[in-house]
Amino acid sequence: MTSLFTWKRFQAVTLTSVMMLAAAGCGGEMTPDEQPVVEPAMTEETWDAEQYATLYSTAHGAYLFTTETFKGNGRTCATCHTLRTGGLTPSQAQATFQKYPNSPLFRAIDSDDGTGASYNQLLTHATVTVDIPLAPNVKLANNPTARTIKLRRGIPSTLDSPRFDPVIMLDGREATLQSQARGAILGHAQARREPTTKELNALVDFERVLFSSLKMANYAITGTPPPLPAGSTESEKRGRAWFEPQGACGMCHSGALLNEVAPGNPLGLPAGLHFMNVAVSEVNLMGNPVQEFLVTQPDGSTVPVSSPDPGLMLLTGALQDQGLFKMVSLRNLKNTAPYFHDNSAKDLNQVMVQYGILLEGLGIPLTEQDKADIVAYMKLL
Repeated sequence: MTSLFTWKRFQAVTLTSVMMLAAAGCGGEMTPDEQPVVEPAMTEETWDAEQYATLYSTAHGAYLFTTETFKGNGRTCATCHTLRTGGLTPSQAQATFQKYPNSPLFRAIDSDDGTGASYNQLLTHATVTVDIPLAPNVKLANNPTARTIKLRRGIPSTLDSPRFDPVIMLDGREATLQSQARGAILGHAQARREPTTKELNALVDFERVLFSSLKMANYAITGTPPPLPAGSTESEKRGRAWFEPQGACGMCHSGALLNEVAPGNPLGLPAGLHFMNVAVSEVNLMGNPVQEFLVTQPDGSTVPVSSPDPGLMLLTGALQDQGLFKMVSLRNLKNTAPYFHDNSAKDLNQVMVQYGILLEGLGIPLTEQDKADIVAYMKLL
C-alpha cells in the first residue's frame, strides 16, 4: 500500500503537472475543477528507494495518462476518462464538441455507424463502441461465424475503482488493470505503437492514486473504509435505512465502494458478489436494438436469447449469467451520471424508475416518497 508520505509527496509534485498538461490540451479539454481531490502536501524531506520508485512511476503514469497517444488517433486515456469524474458524461461530451468539434474524442470508431458521419450516441448517452468476445457456445443468429460483437456501453470510472475494486470492466472481462489499459490503448486509441510493460505499470500506478474524495484517499492510507453517511434531513435519514445491511438497497450495495453483496443478505446470495441483474437489458427503457443470440447447451440443444446486451453471458456462455453486470461504485454517485451499463438512466431519479420496476417485481413496491428519500441519500455517498 502506498504510504501516507508517498501519497502526500506525490500530490505536491505530480498533480500540479497533471493539471498543467491537461490545461494545455494534451489530455482533452479540462476545466480547473476537473482534478482529483487531494490533501495538503507534506514537507518531509526523507524517503526511501521504494517510495522514490513509486513516485517516479506515478509521475510517469500521469504523463502517459494525460499526454501519450502511442501514435494512435490522438486520444489519450484522459480523453474519455476525465479527471473530474473518471469517466465521461453527456454534458462533457457536448461541451467538448461545441468548443472542439475535431477533438480526438470524436473519432469514427465511436461514431453512430462507424464512418464518422454523426456522433448522436456519444453526445446524447456518452456511450462508446466496445468489441466483446463471444464464448465458444454463443453465436449471433444473424452472423453465426462472428466471434465478437460490437455493443455500446458507458465508460467505467478510473476514480477509486483501480485501487479498490477487484473486478475490471462491466463484465469483468479483463484480468488485470495492465491488460485493460493495453486493450483500451490498442482499441479505443487505435495505437500504432505497442505500450511497454513499464508504461502499462506506470499507468496503473497513476490510476491507483485517483480518488473521488478525501474520504476515499484516507481509506487508501488507513485501510478503514468510510462509514455510511448519517444524513441530516428527515428524507436523508429515511433513505439511509434502505442502505442498512438488511435493507433493499444495502443487501446488494455493501463494502467500501457499496458495490458488493452484504453478508447474511435476505436473498441468500454469496457475500462479496459483484455481479447483479437489475433488469436493465430486460426492461430496455432506452429502446436499444435487440439481437438474438444462440446459446448451445452441454446436451447439444440450442437456446435462443433475445437481448440488447446479455452482459456476462456473452463471456461465460452460461444462461444463468444473462443480464449480469458488475455493480459499479456508488461513491461520488451524484457526479457520475449517467448510470447503468448502457447509460440509460440520465439522473438518479431515472435510476429509481428502473429500481421501482425491479423491486415491484420482487414484491417490494416503492412509493414516490421512498424514491425521493433514496435519491436524497444517494447524493450523500
